[in-house]
Order: sequence, then structure tokens, then C-alpha cells
Amino acid sequence: MRQTPDMRARKKESRDPMRVPVHGVSMFSITSSISDPRFRFRWRAITVATLLALAVFVYLHQTSSSSTDIKVSGQRSWRSSRDVSGAESGVMAAAESVDSLYNDTYPLSPPEHTASGIRYRIGVIADLDTNSRSQKDNTWFSFLKRGHLLVSDSGDSVSVEWDPETVVLESHLSEKGRGMELSELVAFNGHLYSVDDRTGVVYRIEGNRAVPWVILPDGDGSVSKGKYGYLIHESAVWSERLQRWFFLPRRASSERYEETADERRGTNLILSCSLDFSQISVSRVGPLKPTLGFSSFRFIPDTDDQIVLALKSEEDAGQIATYITAFTLDGRILLPDTKIGDVKYEGLEFI
Repeated sequence: MRQTPDMRARKKESRDPMRVPVHGVSMFSITSSISDPRFRFRWRAITVATLLALAVFVYLHQTSSSSTDIKVSGQRSWRSSRDVSGAESGVMAAAESVDSLYNDTYPLSPPEHTASGIRYRIGVIADLDTNSRSQKDNTWFSFLKRGHLLVSDSGDSVSVEWDPETVVLESHLSEKGRGMELSELVAFNGHLYSVDDRTGVVYRIEGNRAVPWVILPDGDGSVSKGKYGYLIHESAVWSERLQRWFFLPRRASSERYEETADERRGTNLILSCSLDFSQISVSRVGPLKPTLGFSSFRFIPDTDDQIVLALKSEEDAGQIATYITAFTLDGRILLPDTKIGDVKYEGLEFI
């Protein structure tokens, strides 16, 4: 029987399994569409986009790791961007973009190179105790004193020069009629903060204003003073460079606490502790002056945490004063006790 063209087509169709229709479209037609030039173009675009996304992910991962390395390596350098190589500047910029939630700039003002050495901007803040109450209604105040610290190029001498104007900071917050007894000055997250040890209010210092930030609650009062010897600490610093805690006590005694006698129990001690406090070393710096005790200190930037700038407070039979000093951890005095004023400054910071 002679086959017509139509009969030959139907017979060929019955032998080809790839021509089984699926919802009106054959599997063959679906497979063939892959060879469509337009589809190849879209697939190429998808591939390129995927590779770009992967490249971005790897880049962010690497810069995030770089950010961690920068922070773990130690204290951030004060060098300006023009002193940093292009590659290092790029890594730092990338790290800062990834870790933008915290501003680790320290000190807050870049040091200045002069013919005599390096100048740092510093500030001290006062705890006036009961004298902090103003003659204005419902107002309490403190003093903020700013100046410059000069470290010689050789690193063997330190000097301080204070601004002629002392800033008066005011607040209307108090607790039982007392307030603005500011006991520390700290640079944190690109800002300057101080804490009132009477009310627990932490203030952010903005220019010549003290702006309330947060309130720290007091303890429950269940801890009593010891019956025997004691140390009173008002200054402690963690050294990232040395991986140790440092404490400069305000008072030290082998006898029971007594308020009047405590005024002459100052110290010249330096306590250094490992991270977990399993290793503790004790040394002394300078001559012991019984009426003077440490109230605050900082390591001078860019000295590998080897040079300390410290405040000493004096409260003796109604006489009040504050002194500033600088020394190395091995006990060399670079700035002898130098009087700041007849008020008690208890906070010190590089600003």
C-alpha cells in the first residue's frame, strides 16, 4: 500500500517518544527552547549577576576580618589619613564601613607634632561634693578644665599647659539635695562622658553643656565596710596593648576604716593584674605622700602603654587640692606632682 505524506508523518510521530505532548507543549519543544539565543543572553546575565554577588560577599567577609585584625592588634594609631598608605587607608575605610556602629577614635582630637614634641588635648572634671550646689534654684554644677599635654620627642619629659578659661557645667538633676559630683571622664564612641557618683546619671559632654544620657542604679546596700584593712580604688584601666588590668589606689590601710584617719592613707601603689586576676604584681612610684591618692589615670597614647598620666587628690582637714603627674611603669617620674587647683578633679581624659 502506497503511503501518503500524511501517513508517513503519523507513523514517524508514533516512533518518537520525545514528542509526547505535555499540556499542549511537547518535551522536545521545551528542550529546543534552550538553544534560543534570547534565552542564552538571559542565562549569561544571571550568571554574571551571581558571580558579582559572590564577589561582593567575599569582599565584605575579608574586610570584616581586616576590621577584627585592626582592633585586636592594639590601640588605634592617632596618625592622620595623609600619614597612612593608600592600601592601609582603604582597609581602614572598609573596616569602618562594616563596623560603623562604634566609633573607636582615640584620642578624640588628633595630636599635634611641634618642634618641642607631641601635644595632646586633655581635660579634667571636678567632683565638688557638697559645694556643687549652685546659688541658682534647683541647680548643681561642676568644672571642666581643658589644656594640652606636651610629650618631648625623647619621651623623657612631660609638661602641661591649661586653657585660661574653666568651663562651668550645670544640671538640674539631684538626689537628696546633691548632684553633679562628677567622678570620671571617659571618651566612648566618639563622645565624651562623665558620671555623677551621687545620682548615677551619666552625662554626655557636648561643648560646654552636660547632657543627661543614661542613669546607673545604685547597689542594694547589703555590702558593709570591712572591719580590717582595705584598699579604695577610684582609677582602673585595661591595657589592650599589655593585656593587663592596672589599678592606682586612692587609699590603702592595714587598719579598720575611720573617716578622719582615712584622709592620710594615700598611696603610691601600682597594681597590675592578668586578664583573669590569677597573677597580680605590686610596685611603687615616687615618694609616698600620705595626703595624696590617685583619683584617675590614663596611658598616654602612642607610648605602648608605658607612660601614665595621673591625677592625685588631696582632702586633709578641710584643705582640698588636685595634682597631676606623669611617670613610666618602671617608676621614672616624667612630671612631678604639679598642682592644678584647690578643687577636687577626679576625671582625666584625652579629648
